[in-house]
Amino acid sequence: MKSWIKAFVIITYIAMIAVNALANIIPINGITTGEVSNLYENLFTPSSITFSIWGVIYFLLALFTLYQAGLFRNNDKHAKLLNNIGILFSISSIANMLWIFAWHYKVLSLSVILMTIILISLIFIVTKIKNTNLNSKEKFFISIPFSIYFGWITVATIANITAFLVKINWDRFGLSEIFWAITIIIIGAIIGIITIIKNKDYVYGAVIIWAYIGILIKHLSENGFDRVYPSVIITVIISIIIVLIVNIFVFLKLIKH
Repeated sequence: MKSWIKAFVIITYIAMIAVNALANIIPINGITTGEVSNLYENLFTPSSITFSIWGVIYFLLALFTLYQAGLFRNNDKHAKLLNNIGILFSISSIANMLWIFAWHYKVLSLSVILMTIILISLIFIVTKIKNTNLNSKEKFFISIPFSIYFGWITVATIANITAFLVKINWDRFGLSEIFWAITIIIIGAIIGIITIIKNKDYVYGAVIIWAYIGILIKHLSENGFDRVYPSVIITVIISIIIVLIVNIFVFLKLIKH
């Protein structure tokens, strides 16, 4: 594996972690990441507890960063794959950093573009991984981190676009907020199901389920929407059940082979 790519991945990963940490410690522009989200509250936004998944994501991405740097492995069997993933991951890390600034300074149009760059980078990464035969150890250090990251960014992209539409006071073509919330929830579930089946990725599916549970918690919680939108709650529950069934089916099919 090329040394400059190893270095680039490490530097961009550390920088990404630092920016995300400082975003809430300082905080950037005097407002935390969560507080910005609250400014554009919508019916698709999950409970704040759901965002704890970022800790898991960053930890697993740290393991990948160390793995591609040479730790935990003793050969360059998949050097080409790691080179390609490394460049794409670094691009996503830079976009992630820039997203933080766009989000905190409330430039949501730019944040949508940057989130899309992260999403596209991850689509390319998981595609390359899917087309490579990996053993269990390689799946743990290479595949799983990006499946989880991809799953969360899939939902985050939808949430980011929704927040942007709230900011610009989109009139929803005269249709109700509830109608659009249900539509977005269904579209998100369909995207998740198609991706689970296409990539045979139940780890990705588990993250979609986690995010939708977060939406459900927000709607059931007294500190959230407190059951004000029963049709949205029913839609989320049905979506969770269907995605779960598909995920279990894919999982069972994989272990049989």
